[in-house]
Amino acid sequence: MANLHETQYFGRLEKEPENEAKRILMAVSNALREKGYNPVNQIVGYILSGDPTYITSYQNARVLIRKLERDELLEELVKDYLDRNE
Repeated sequence: MANLHETQYFGRLEKEPENEAKRILMAVSNALREKGYNPVNQIVGYILSGDPTYITSYQNARVLIRKLERDELLEELVKDYLDRNE
């Protein structure tokens, strides 16, 4: 059993070439915006629930976002936020 007094380490995920997560997030965001949705609300809904119907199928956005694990998407968002605010 793991020692509950020690910090667990969440290893870095294998990085996709040319920051694939960022490219996918931007493409999905653009597709959502073009269809009249709020990209932030829809992407957060998808990350929290795992339900792909939060993402439009327009411009293949639903297929694109499912190429990545939700934790990869969250990692990209947190990394970008921290990089911008350091």
